[in-house]
Amino acid sequence: MPGRGLSAKVEAQDCLLGNEALFREFFIPLPGNVPASEPGITRLWMALNNVPAGFFDARDALRPDAAEAIAALRRDNLRVLMLTGDTAAAADPIARLAGITEVEAGLDPAGKLARIRALQQTGLRVAMVGDGINDAAALAQADAGIAMGTGADLAQEAGDVLLLRALPSAIPAALYLARQTLRVMRQNLAWAVGYNLLGIPLAAGLLYPAFHILLTPWLAAAAMALSSICVLGNSLRLRRWQPPAAQPSAAR
Repeated sequence: MPGRGLSAKVEAQDCLLGNEALFREFFIPLPGNVPASEPGITRLWMALNNVPAGFFDARDALRPDAAEAIAALRRDNLRVLMLTGDTAAAADPIARLAGITEVEAGLDPAGKLARIRALQQTGLRVAMVGDGINDAAALAQADAGIAMGTGADLAQEAGDVLLLRALPSAIPAALYLARQTLRVMRQNLAWAVGYNLLGIPLAAGLLYPAFHILLTPWLAAAAMALSSICVLGNSLRLRRWQPPAAQPSAAR
């Protein structure tokens, strides 16, 4: 059940595992003698045959490079939001450690999708990063869906970009590489257009009436090959590209 939990039949017992919303949906009262969860904790409840049987407390651990990744995105003047299905009490401590100030908690898959659409309707171009089944719809809706390679298969299928390394630092690196690739594409296009604007009139005999200069077939073929070589060589420069965070100047 998206955003709430799951149900199963195990050894002839009806099992429920999920959040408080799932228990309210099935009219299962929560025990009153259980201590409240600590900040940063997501509590999952279990019931057997509609009787509470226990709970699990899950604590999210922030990856070491997450804060620097968020800082890199902010340096690029990008607005960063956290959309999560966890409670606000569980999400806020992680957001503070990561340096994220805008947090929207308690969102199911439909809520995440609606939030992405609302941002797009304001004229913003939205990139969504996710790795779970609950993120698949939002990943597909976003202008750029970035899925983690270690995430759910559905999320990987829905994303436009698949990061093979499940590291937050790979997100700004992917954006930098995309910008650099687009810059190289524009350079290649400008070179090809300028080269053809010059070469086609020469091949058509523009200079022949005044200077008796013509391009022979072999020379025209060589010139065309040279154009392709230049475009290819310019594109191969991307093989030496490194994200700014890995460069010595950025490290200082």
